[in-house]
Amino acid sequence: MKKILIIANHDVNLYNQRKELINKLIYLGYEIHIAVPRGTRTEKLKKIGILYHEVFLNRHGKNLLEDFGLYRQFRKIIAIVQPAVILTYSIKPNIYGSFAAKKYKIPVLANVTGLGTPVENKSLLQPFVIWLYQQAFKMIDVAFFQNKENLLFFKNRHTKFKQTVLLAGSGVNLTEYQILPYPNEEDGIHFVFISRIMREKGADEYFEAAKRIKAKYPEIIFHVCGFCEAGYQSVVERLHQEGTIIYHGLLNDIREILKITHCTVHPTFYPEGMSNVLLESAAAARPIITTNRSGTRETIIDGLTGFIVKSEDVDDLVFQLEKFIKLNHQAKVEMGLAGRKYIEKKFDRQQIIDSYLEKIEELIQHI
Repeated sequence: MKKILIIANHDVNLYNQRKELINKLIYLGYEIHIAVPRGTRTEKLKKIGILYHEVFLNRHGKNLLEDFGLYRQFRKIIAIVQPAVILTYSIKPNIYGSFAAKKYKIPVLANVTGLGTPVENKSLLQPFVIWLYQQAFKMIDVAFFQNKENLLFFKNRHTKFKQTVLLAGSGVNLTEYQILPYPNEEDGIHFVFISRIMREKGADEYFEAAKRIKAKYPEIIFHVCGFCEAGYQSVVERLHQEGTIIYHGLLNDIREILKITHCTVHPTFYPEGMSNVLLESAAAARPIITTNRSGTRETIIDGLTGFIVKSEDVDDLVFQLEKFIKLNHQAKVEMGLAGRKYIEKKFDRQQIIDSYLEKIEELIQHI
């Protein structure tokens, strides 16, 4: 039985976006090991049939000694598992996982799930992180990218690759995310923000737009779902108490909030790979409002499946929200259904699974 080791930085993303791939690999006879920090989805991953290896990983840490310790953890796990192939997701697993795999000459398929702020935003740290990634790409056998701009970012910096593949993000499980009945507007129009609550995800713009819209249309309701990053818990609690928003916390299943909302708003300027929230919302036949940047613009057809808003522009966000509010109910329904058709055509998760299986088989045949 051939073994595959999957290294990631978060068990929730691994379960929500990769479980179909894991199930398919197990069905094909692979023994699947995962190395990921313990979290709320770890036990569910175990029930799928994987073998679990706990990793201690600080996603936002900038301590090189700590990162060297992470590299040593990966090396130790690889030595124990002795996999035929390693799959990695996100910055630190991609970099340090590929470094660790080199020692044992094990092929690596790495998924760049987004550049992240350390890579995209200029800082004293940025050149070093880019250099680390460039060294890793020399060892990575297949580098999967979720949008063209992320790939061009590295190509424009003369990065050398063995092989690159462009994916449609993580795709959507179209059986799991089916069309939800569109809610009526008897108690007003409901918007929802589903994301980590942080500046780069457009939280400030959403909150300010909610204040302005509610001043003009008191019946409009703004929902917020997600984990609060540093400094936002008190802000969210205050806005909830004031009645500006309804805060639901972190949801296990976003379909529950999509059942009662009319439009998902994602005014992000974060370096996304591909926004899963937008893909899942559109798959459920919900119109979307989002920014014109890589990782979000690919999920929308402006004016047909939703509206594009200028990044970090509250005035334009208010304008686009009002434009949506003024649509008649049937127009909103048709916008959501058009989004579902677009997702079916471009973002079926089975396409991503097929790409992985093809590359895994290619690498194993050459071992």
